[in-house]
Amino acid sequence: MQDFIISIRSIATLWILTAFLYPLLIFLIGQGIFPYQANGSILTNAQGDTVGSALIGQTFTTDEYFWSRPSTIAYSEGEDAAPTGISGGSNLAPGNPDLLDRVEAEAQRLRDAGIEPTADLLYTSGSGLDPHISPAVAEAQVERIAESRGLSADEVRSLIVQNTDGRFLGVFGEPGVNVLPLNLALDSL
Repeated sequence: MQDFIISIRSIATLWILTAFLYPLLIFLIGQGIFPYQANGSILTNAQGDTVGSALIGQTFTTDEYFWSRPSTIAYSEGEDAAPTGISGGSNLAPGNPDLLDRVEAEAQRLRDAGIEPTADLLYTSGSGLDPHISPAVAEAQVERIAESRGLSADEVRSLIVQNTDGRFLGVFGEPGVNVLPLNLALDSL
């Protein structure tokens, strides 16, 4: 009976530690030291309205904005709408006619806009949520955006430089431009 009581006390102690105290500690650290990241890296526009997260790519299709990577996720339209899809690629094989049709249509749309089709603008990321494009792809869109907004190309290029994230720890990955903050910076001009 004594072993049974010890085992029950051990289970209760571990349950309190792992189900309550540890999550509470992590919550307090997150809210105290990293509140921006812990709350979803939410971005707001100049009016203070929430426009999205710095971690999730959004679709931009008008000429006034930088275009982001395509996504296989179908986002809902309207106020307070949540994504209707889930994170993930399309799972279409490279030879699948649906994938080929989508890529060819996107390549034609880019050519019509005077942009050389590149991987960043043709293919979805593995998660379908990547918010970044390469600095070269952002540069390829400068003329279109400058013309449609009545800005100089140098003004638009300076925003690209300001919104380019470097390599992680200066070594890992490639530099990237987060499209949502870049488009918010465009709107603030």
